[in-house]
Amino acid sequence: VQLQASGGGLVQAGGSLRLSCAASGRTLSSYAVGWFRQAPGKEREFVAASTWSTGATYYADSVRGRFTISRDNAKNTVYLQMNSLNPEDTAVYYCAARYAGNSDLRTAQRYPYWGQGTQVTVSS
Repeated sequence: VQLQASGGGLVQAGGSLRLSCAASGRTLSSYAVGWFRQAPGKEREFVAASTWSTGATYYADSVRGRFTISRDNAKNTVYLQMNSLNPEDTAVYYCAARYAGNSDLRTAQRYPYWGQGTQVTVSS
């Protein structure tokens, strides 16, 4: 499966962005999808994930209540709606996929497929 992340940009603190992760080559409904981010000088960290079969979603504590992961199977796309953004959310955001994944979705190394990343910059 090939992944294309988009939707990043520059936004003021308190604003919102919606990231998209469009898939080609395979149907995303059969894959767990995760969003990760990496800020300069920091390790890549888990943001949110959606299982392939149960519909369960998972969030990092730092984004829970502000970010929402969702799927549009008809468009073969997964979204990350980000609200109440703050400067600490500034990072390159990556989407990743794992076939039939339902567990251990917070670990980046468990995902074999990655998109190219999209930059999110939040100004104070």
